[in-house]
Amino acid sequence: MKILVLNRSPKRERSDTLHITRAFLAGMGEAVSTETEIVHVIDEQIGFCRGCFACKRNGGKCPQQDDMAGILQKMLASDVLLFSFPLYCYGMPGPLKNLVDRTMPLSAMTMRRVGDRYEHVGQADYEHLKYVMICGCGFPNAKHNFEPMTLAFHQMFPRNAAILTVPESPMFNVPQAAGVTGPRLEMVRRAGRAYGETGEMPPVLAAQINTPMIPEEIYARMASGEEG
Repeated sequence: MKILVLNRSPKRERSDTLHITRAFLAGMGEAVSTETEIVHVIDEQIGFCRGCFACKRNGGKCPQQDDMAGILQKMLASDVLLFSFPLYCYGMPGPLKNLVDRTMPLSAMTMRRVGDRYEHVGQADYEHLKYVMICGCGFPNAKHNFEPMTLAFHQMFPRNAAILTVPESPMFNVPQAAGVTGPRLEMVRRAGRAYGETGEMPPVLAAQINTPMIPEEIYARMASGEEG
């Protein structure tokens, strides 16, 4: 199984969220044979979508000459696209949303009705793709933080989408917190293994992963520099 990780943390390999992603990938590797490539979006030259729709009329070729054409080819050659990123203002960091905008060449202007929504007809074969979102948040609570991004991800990828959201994610970069982050990463590894076996995220386990690792009030004081 080929997995393309789109990492949009400015910390690259030191990303808080990438700790979670690595644990998930390790679990997947226990269930199925995997081949993983990580693209650090911060290092890619990707211009903003100009809304010209040229790509939808000329067979999928964007007039911009940048790194996006190569990324699109990597996407189409993959089985799973894993979006790994910290929550920014209740959504994706801007450069990652820009990358998603630039997937316009994959579909044509022609629309079709699917259920109660309309979609552009694909002009590339990406029906095989599955989508995973792993998102970390610096706040101590999950409620009233992840909901907009979760809804947006399901809207962007209404089929074959799986999501893990994790509050208090900066703790994964704190060695002294291993006593609480270690068990949480083990839960993530189990989720990855289950996903590798079934292609779905276990809802009960995902809900457990989306809970604070330490009491919210204590984390908030520590993050605010009021103690420790």
